[in-house]
Amino acid sequence: MTAALREDTASIVVPAPPVARVRAPWSIRPASVSQDLERVWRWNQAPHVAAFWKQAWPLERWRAELERQLAGDHSLPCMLEHEGAPVAYLEVYRVIRDRLSGHYAERPHDLGVHVAIGELGHTGRGLGRTLLREVAEGLLAADPHCTRVVAEPDSGNAPSLRAFSAAGFRAVGSINLPDKTATLFVFPRSEEDLP
Repeated sequence: MTAALREDTASIVVPAPPVARVRAPWSIRPASVSQDLERVWRWNQAPHVAAFWKQAWPLERWRAELERQLAGDHSLPCMLEHEGAPVAYLEVYRVIRDRLSGHYAERPHDLGVHVAIGELGHTGRGLGRTLLREVAEGLLAADPHCTRVVAEPDSGNAPSLRAFSAAGFRAVGSINLPDKTATLFVFPRSEEDLP
């Protein structure tokens, strides 16, 4: 984003990330330290999550991380359930407050999402693509000013890349972040909203 455009958007007040408006049989809520800490910690220890999230941290570090996110306006940790059963941990974030800012021509209300399907048994069956589409559509519904939901999975995570593509996200390029080479995916409200 150019300096002039950043100055033009600097006065825009952008709220904290919203909770996606998902439809049954899905439900979503902000994560709770008292209710979800051990599950989030356990899921991040699972090899299929740890390989790409790189956050197989001790329990107390996860406690501090959830508390930090819940107290701020950068990202919102959430638990996603399908038919009443927890299936994924999500972090919904505002791109302008994230390290992704400046890696593409973001708009002030762009939302990003990190998704971890916790149980290996829930992967590889099409659940990922369904939940990604539901979350993206739910975020656009929750914030009428948001025109794009983005994600930046590790370019080496083939199952994730396939799931985002199958969910209707568009791969728009490769970006280099400090800990990974990522593929930038965009779920636009309309074709005009693609970068």
